[in-house]
Amino acid sequence: MPKVTYVGDDGTPHTVDARTGDSVMSAAVRNGVPGILAECGGNCSCATCHVYVRPEFAELTGTPGEMEDDLLDMGVGDRRPTSRLACQIPVTEELDGLTVDVPADQP
Repeated sequence: MPKVTYVGDDGTPHTVDARTGDSVMSAAVRNGVPGILAECGGNCSCATCHVYVRPEFAELTGTPGEMEDDLLDMGVGDRRPTSRLACQIPVTEELDGLTVDVPADQP
């Protein structure tokens, strides 16, 4: 089972077991990770699961699709090159050890 680590804005890591095929967002919600609000339930319509993918995983997680890119542009105050919506990153075995940073404030 792949592990995903979510690092809060205070530097506190939360490492969880994630099921292959689930999204990085659903793994966070299921395990009570602070800062991942997921108000739309993973429908790519709210940007409340914004994360910063660590650079070493950026290529493995891919790039935002058009809808995700629009949400990141409109709904995220501090967009960075590795900004992603966690609901749009499927967990795979090759993402075992994925680390993402959770912004201080979600939209």
